[in-house]
Amino acid sequence: MTSDRKAPAVSVRGLRKSFGQVEAVKGVDFEVAPGEVFGFLGPNGAGKTTTISMLCTLVTPTGGTARVAGHDIVTERDAVRRNIGLVFQDPTLDGYLTAEQNLRFHADLYGVPKSLVGDRIRQVMEMVGLWDRRDSKVSTFSGGMKRRLEIARGLLHSPRVLFLDEPTVGLDPQTRSAIWGYINKLRHLEDITIFMTTHYMDEAEYCDRIAIMDHGEIVVIDSPEALKASVGKDRVQIHTGDDEAAIAALKERFDIDAAVHDGAVTFAVPSGEEFVPRLFAELGMPIRSVSVSRPSLDDVFMNYTGTTIRDAEADAGASIMRTMARR
Repeated sequence: MTSDRKAPAVSVRGLRKSFGQVEAVKGVDFEVAPGEVFGFLGPNGAGKTTTISMLCTLVTPTGGTARVAGHDIVTERDAVRRNIGLVFQDPTLDGYLTAEQNLRFHADLYGVPKSLVGDRIRQVMEMVGLWDRRDSKVSTFSGGMKRRLEIARGLLHSPRVLFLDEPTVGLDPQTRSAIWGYINKLRHLEDITIFMTTHYMDEAEYCDRIAIMDHGEIVVIDSPEALKASVGKDRVQIHTGDDEAAIAALKERFDIDAAVHDGAVTFAVPSGEEFVPRLFAELGMPIRSVSVSRPSLDDVFMNYTGTTIRDAEADAGASIMRTMARR
């Protein structure tokens, strides 16, 4: 048992998935250590959910191999499922049942011994702050309460690895923060590995390590702090009367490559605050406003992919609309 616990909680080699002519996941490789909070960061459509679906045995890989909790995701599917919990993007609770009834149904599905069910239900519901609402129908719960109950359900059978697919999507910032408070608490109480996907930059900060995924590929893996340090430059954003002229002037006068991101001319320079006086003096055109920020995960994403995560999602949305228009 001890040696097994030292093995990676998740081990992936060359994992691929194609849907017809579309290659959703393009041969990814990574490992997740026991007890780690590991995150997939990327825009919608990057391949994050497809990867999780393969690891959870919901989708069969086109190629490559993966092991979860020591079990092969293709040849040992039942063993994988016994050792994982999964919280989907979309709610999967039965609104006509009470919170406790939903959990009891899950306990039956996973074969939790009847002698343990009552105590385990109370334990996980107290963990997410819902024990007092155990007899309430789920249809009366808010979105945040439903997500907390789904996390409790995912923990009920004491999984080795808990998969959270966009765990706070659609929730307001305050509720998202509260959900992460519960996730961090359960991490220490349950001796569990957490594998999550997100396209929220602030959520990725909670991870021990993150893999940035774009167009079905992992472009970099490291801790959030190491990734931000790797950028090494500040982000400067300016608003002018002519963005194209400003981009050309930055290239001509400072040999700086800039582009429009989030509605502003954006570029990266070392010591941004020290550069701003030169910018006003030498750009040769009026600047309406300027902002300087230290490297963030959005800067990391832009550094490794050439675009911001919001722009990538906008491009993906436009591509989907064009595909639908052709049908």
